[in-house]
Amino acid sequence: MTQKRLQTQIIHTDYVPPEGFAAFPSAIHHASTVLFKNVAAMRSGDWKEKNAYTYGLHGTPTTFTLEARLAEIEGGTHCLLAPSGLAAIAMCNFALLKSGDDVLLPDNVYSPNRDLAKWMSSDFGITARLYDPMTGAGIAELIQPNTKLIWTEAPGSVSMEVPDLRAICDAAKQKGVLVALDNTWSAGLALRGFDLGVDVVMQALTKYQSGGSDVLMGSLVTRDKLLHERLSMAHMRLGMGVSADDTYLVLRNLPTLKIRFETHDASARKVASWLKARPEISKVLHPAFEDCPGHENWKRDFTGAGGLFSVLFDAKYTEAQTDRFVDSLKLFGIGYSWGGAHSLCIPYRIQAMRKNWKEKGALVRFNIGLEDPDDLIADIESALALM
Repeated sequence: MTQKRLQTQIIHTDYVPPEGFAAFPSAIHHASTVLFKNVAAMRSGDWKEKNAYTYGLHGTPTTFTLEARLAEIEGGTHCLLAPSGLAAIAMCNFALLKSGDDVLLPDNVYSPNRDLAKWMSSDFGITARLYDPMTGAGIAELIQPNTKLIWTEAPGSVSMEVPDLRAICDAAKQKGVLVALDNTWSAGLALRGFDLGVDVVMQALTKYQSGGSDVLMGSLVTRDKLLHERLSMAHMRLGMGVSADDTYLVLRNLPTLKIRFETHDASARKVASWLKARPEISKVLHPAFEDCPGHENWKRDFTGAGGLFSVLFDAKYTEAQTDRFVDSLKLFGIGYSWGGAHSLCIPYRIQAMRKNWKEKGALVRFNIGLEDPDDLIADIESALALM
């Protein structure tokens, strides 16, 4: 070829960096178009098998690396990334359910999952029914011939009940029904869902895996290849791509995941224990505490607890008073999510969220971050005084 003109040279450089570069961080590969060596390579690549790079949406070395590491943490073999935790839930639902099918969800399910189920029920001909999260083996009585999927959440992300996952999975397997677990609370560290019989594990990587309150991402992990292929087809058809930069941020924070989780756990138990002794609080909803619903299940199946728990205020306090308490906190942000370095606190109108909620008093959820827990306790004490 003759000497390239400047404009062409700008696009088609001859420079190739030398080999042999190595560093701890994973490289960030930005790509929509992926180049093939030749036509034969283009035609032989199979995005489903992940034996080649075919298009940015189907994966790059950056996303493949995160998927492999997440699968290892969770004890699975296959992983798919999604733009958010809710996107991962939607991908699972649309992969495994069709018109005429039935899905069961616990009454304490993540609210957007419940809203998605209502939408599927009204517009897609899929029935969605709620069950008592503490039903355990009783789930067998709710399984219908057209039930294809049971969602579980351990614990419920607001009211903190810990279900008997073993009993639910056993009952589901006897009826040939798949079980999906939202395992975000434990970050895949404190609960190994596959060991209990779960088929699909969902994580909102937005939380502990990111750790910086700056990334939206979700994942689905499986052990079964055929199940993974079903999920992969939904992943492709729904166009579930994730940003290379966001993927890198999660990869960067994974080495400290376990250390951060254990620090959140220790600080949260200290703050929760202090709150338990306060006269303003009628109940602390923390799975590691004996009076939390499902504590025995937590004790049997979990190895830790993380930083998220809720409290119930004494029924004598009005919503205006508990709102004033939250507004008076200085070290706690008012916002959804958890798993970041900063502590959060948010009130919920739990009576409107739950079908058979019987507890009295306002519910407030705490995410204990990485601040010194004694400073957080002092902040809470000051806010209680202003309530």
